[in-house]
Amino acid sequence: MPIAVQEQNPVETIKAALTKVSVTETNESFDLRSYSHFDATPSIGTEFRAYSPDGKPTLSIRDILGNKEREKALGRLVSERGVVFFRDAVISPDEQTKLVESLGRLGGKPSTSKLHVHPLTMGGSELGDEISMISNRYIFDNHFKRDDFTVLKRKFHADLWHSDITFEPVPSDYATLQIRKLPKVGGDTLWASAYEAYDRLSPVYKSLLEGLTATHVGQGFIDIAKKQNTTLREPRGAPENVGQHLSAVHPVVRTNPVTGWKGLFVNRGFTKRINELTQHESDNLLDFLFEHISANHDLQVRFRWEENSLAIWDNRSTFHSATEDLDDVERVGTRSVSLGEKPYLDPKSTGRREALLKARSQ
Repeated sequence: MPIAVQEQNPVETIKAALTKVSVTETNESFDLRSYSHFDATPSIGTEFRAYSPDGKPTLSIRDILGNKEREKALGRLVSERGVVFFRDAVISPDEQTKLVESLGRLGGKPSTSKLHVHPLTMGGSELGDEISMISNRYIFDNHFKRDDFTVLKRKFHADLWHSDITFEPVPSDYATLQIRKLPKVGGDTLWASAYEAYDRLSPVYKSLLEGLTATHVGQGFIDIAKKQNTTLREPRGAPENVGQHLSAVHPVVRTNPVTGWKGLFVNRGFTKRINELTQHESDNLLDFLFEHISANHDLQVRFRWEENSLAIWDNRSTFHSATEDLDDVERVGTRSVSLGEKPYLDPKSTGRREALLKARSQ
């Protein structure tokens, strides 16, 4: 007779249930969890170690690159855990683009969805159009310099939470980032789980949000382009991602097609208006949801970068934010972003916790 859920530590219940719906349950013969790793928090983040303290073999990103079965298993794990980290991951920017494209393709994204070309990149980049340079000194291209890195000019960090390019009609599924010019300390990145953000809402709130849509706008990028008297790049990796307005409408709650789990899909960086509400109602509801994401540490994970560290995440089910605490120290990384499907809500989908507990009871 199975042990009742209430008799166990809820953290252990969730972790035990996750094992039952991990990649080994999807007809994949490559079991990522047989390698030395740890879950960084109960709700988000899994890290593969560069060394093994538990006797299990270590897993390098080079053990996965180019192997479709292993890449598919990795994509599944990323979608389940939100973000996956590798230490000592020797990978070139070109390999980053190939990996993230493969993750999306193996996850079933439309054939018209390629890699994203950011609207603020200039043509003829040394690394190509599909790699974005992430720096605290400029915005995606050194043509667009920043002057807000001193302590008194920094943005309030709760305002930096976002999911990549949700201002596009076809936003991102997977993304990769490796920091290639490291500070000695600082410049951490945080991720938060959209699954857990959804699960922490009351049933009444969930029901309300699932009937709503929101408008996302990349206004900051539009303003930068106007200030520099330049136009935004287009097309941007999918036939739908064109135009100079950088605006799209998406459901407030979306389903991740890989896991079938619901997640909250608004972010302070780009979500400007809930369309079915008055402006006052929308502002108040969005303020609550933004604080819900940024203030709840139990749905977040913080990652300290080391040389050759690699992060791979699912933008459909996570939010992230850099920590801008570097003053005059430079931090530079290479990011590749795959485009997925148009966001949708499947009424038959469930929350993550509900799905995991149901899997455990079977």
